[in-house]
Amino acid sequence: MLTEQQVKEILKQVKDPDLHKSIVDTGGIREVKIKDDYVSVKIALQRTGTAEQMQVQQQIVNLLKEAGAESVGLRFENLDGSSQSQGGGTAQKPNPQMPPLLAPDNKTTFIAIASGKGGVGKSTVTVNLATSLARLGKKVGIIDADIYGFSVPDMMGIDSRPKVIAEKIYPAERFGVKVMSMGFFVEDNSPVIWRGPMLGKMLNNFFSEVEWGDLDYLLLDLPPGTGDVALDVHDMIPSSKEIIVTTPHPTAAFVAARAGAMAIRTDHEVIGVIENMSYFENKASGEKEYIFGKGGGEKLAKELSTELLGQIPLGQPAMEGEDFAPSVYGEDEPIGKIYAKIASEINESLGN
Repeated sequence: MLTEQQVKEILKQVKDPDLHKSIVDTGGIREVKIKDDYVSVKIALQRTGTAEQMQVQQQIVNLLKEAGAESVGLRFENLDGSSQSQGGGTAQKPNPQMPPLLAPDNKTTFIAIASGKGGVGKSTVTVNLATSLARLGKKVGIIDADIYGFSVPDMMGIDSRPKVIAEKIYPAERFGVKVMSMGFFVEDNSPVIWRGPMLGKMLNNFFSEVEWGDLDYLLLDLPPGTGDVALDVHDMIPSSKEIIVTTPHPTAAFVAARAGAMAIRTDHEVIGVIENMSYFENKASGEKEYIFGKGGGEKLAKELSTELLGQIPLGQPAMEGEDFAPSVYGEDEPIGKIYAKIASEINESLGN
């Protein structure tokens, strides 16, 4: 097992892309945590959220894995006003290139919606939590970070695109929720055939090039699993709350636990589990039919030491009305009321 001193010695090889000095010499190693074969490091760079940061990230992961780490978790922050070296040095001014959304003094609460696998309704949960929070009078945005499987614009019935004014992108908006998605930048539902670094750069643009205004909440619809894009999002945002979505089936909950473990290892707080497709309620008899089994959400919440925020039944939003969207429930619909209750409890627990 690696020691903290060994990790610091290994990382002397890594240079800050802007300062051209070792991140050890710049005082850029802010924190090292080691548990078994898992190594977590907080790194401070002159600038974050850049393509160069992605290269630094990959270099650190490769070096530590070569040295024996089985898994590596990284968090990044700006040097931002702290001294460049442990022995003193010149204080740095706040980085003018830091996206306002990611600035340390930004009051926006980030909530990442994650799942262990696809097909559990993670995006449906995202759009309904967002609209429910907006109905509480909150200023809400969504970043559809599921870049390969983008679906938020279609789910919300958005038929407009973001506007570009004075070199700034203004997100599309519906139901009081601002939305950015890869879906706005492809034609005819074309597949996105990109490698990881390109995806990371696009996500960074969603934070840095978009004029979000003041937000109370920004929900991030993460890709399923624990791959590169999900890890990039965890690294980009300074701190995040996280909700894990699962179905009641024990296997789905078992897989979802990996996403929860990833959040914990990257020092993001799991605030709860939502069990989707929990049951089907027979309108004729009023009986609940547990099509996908029972207990998965409760088991997952217990395993992650968090709470079960709610159980969402199978259903379909009402099809009539001018405000129809394929996946958004009205506030007077039974499932809409469940989402409203969850949103209200989240808002209260986060002190907003």
